[in-house]
Amino acid sequence: MASSTTLKRWLRPEVYPLFAAVGVAVGICGMQLIRNITINPEVRVTKENRAAGVLDDFAEGEKYAEHALRKYVRNRSPEIMPSLNSFFTDPKY
Repeated sequence: MASSTTLKRWLRPEVYPLFAAVGVAVGICGMQLIRNITINPEVRVTKENRAAGVLDDFAEGEKYAEHALRKYVRNRSPEIMPSLNSFFTDPKY
């Protein structure tokens, strides 16, 4: 009986946005965790890599820091909708 009241309480349409927000947050955290474990040059998972100590491989660190998203947004304006913003701010319209 307790499980049916719990389901009635949490599985209502009003709670779906909360589930979506928490799901997106967990997804982003999981993606960052996997990214750090797999390609971060400072994270060493295996025993052999940990025994190597501190490596000064600047090319590998630069490759990790300059990922595709950062390269994509580097020369773009920091606006969400640039065409809409220019429509409302440019006096020529």
